Amino acid sequence: MKKINSIRYTSLFAVALFLICAADALCAGDSAFHISRGVNISHWLSQSQRRGQQRQTFFTKKDVAYIAGLGYDHIRLPIDEEQMWDESGNKENEAFTLLNNAIKWSDSQRLKVVVDLHILRSHHFNAEDKPLWTDPKAQEKFLLLWRDLSSELKKYPVDLVAYELMNEPVADDPEDWNKLVEKAVKEIRKQEPERKIVIGSNKWQSVSTFDQLRIPRGDRNIILSFHFYTPMLITHYKASWTGVGRYEGPVNYPGQIVAPKDIEGLPPDIAEIVKRNNGVYNREILDKLLEKPLAVAKKYDLPLYCGEWGCLSTVPRKARLQWYSDIRHNLEKHNIAWANWDYKGGFGIVGQAGRPDEEMIRALIPK
Repeated sequence: MKKINSIRYTSLFAVALFLICAADALCAGDSAFHISRGVNISHWLSQSQRRGQQRQTFFTKKDVAYIAGLGYDHIRLPIDEEQMWDESGNKENEAFTLLNNAIKWSDSQRLKVVVDLHILRSHHFNAEDKPLWTDPKAQEKFLLLWRDLSSELKKYPVDLVAYELMNEPVADDPEDWNKLVEKAVKEIRKQEPERKIVIGSNKWQSVSTFDQLRIPRGDRNIILSFHFYTPMLITHYKASWTGVGRYEGPVNYPGQIVAPKDIEGLPPDIAEIVKRNNGVYNREILDKLLEKPLAVAKKYDLPLYCGEWGCLSTVPRKARLQWYSDIRHNLEKHNIAWANWDYKGGFGIVGQAGRPDEEMIRALIPK
């Protein structure tokens, strides 16, 4: 009898030990980095001329607490090479201090952080000349930046920080991006075998190119990422940096974005832009555009992340709020984590005057 009890207790102990180890693995290992709703901290360590005190006060510990209080669970933190390193490749100490501060502030509020290498000196997603794809030295520099970032950030737990290799790669040949992904992942894995790495599709992280992305074989610590700004006539209405922004006539969503009568009389070049981007859009039609990323994620059994999606404040209010509500619904229906673009700015949940847009926040995070 004692022998039977001994076996029973041993078995129970083994089961308990297994459960404890499994729990530890979730907290510190492969599947620890879980995210659902996030926001981009743009124009701070990326795409900004702010320096010194102006940069320090643009985004602070109070902002992180506010974001957490809204119900977000992570931030996506874009950083630019020219802000973080000088032209000789030396770290800019103030910028790295701010980066580390943001991670520590987030940790104190139980927010995760996706550190996104946003713009390189050799690659801007909207530039015509992108030496990253033609100059081997530029590619080696890219790998050096990740070696440096990994050395700096590996002190943080894998359940707190993830790395996004590069924002919106735009290569003429998708294989150029696939080869660089493979090299960069190998570089990071030398120091951090379990860090989550976010990898986006070629051509602005478009859903349409998702099936061209080659996933590093056998690596389970990958998050697949796409961006979503469809239809551009709505999301980038009057945007000065895009061709579609040249059209300033009436727009509508859901339904036909630009009515045929509103195209009549436009200058031929603008009319051509509108016709090329026009169409009928609603929640169901936009949902179908997610089929490629969903198929790839299912094939490789990897999580999906929409790291950017947003609609400018220039859009008529009702249409804008409906678009946000529809995209959020579609993403969450498929269990796709997301980070809206952005916190402060033209797309922001906080306006230029520092005032929160309560209606938009409710569309993103319903109470």
